[in-house]
Amino acid sequence: MYKAELIRNKGPWTSIDDVELATAEWVHWYNTVRPHSAIGMLTPVEHEHTHHTATGAEATALEVVDRPLPQTTTTR
Repeated sequence: MYKAELIRNKGPWTSIDDVELATAEWVHWYNTVRPHSAIGMLTPVEHEHTHHTATGAEATALEVVDRPLPQTTTTR
């Protein structure tokens, strides 16, 4: 989808910086503006907010990623 919607349609690109900037803008659009049929025609951001509201969960995806992994012990 990324290649079809952005790379092929908006090129040719003059530099890698142009591609990186366009990619960041596309990811933002994809997650905040574009509705997704698999999640009830909501954007991923809307879906995440709805999920957190319904479940009482407050952690965002970034907070989950930033949490340290629990220490485990393994025996071999």
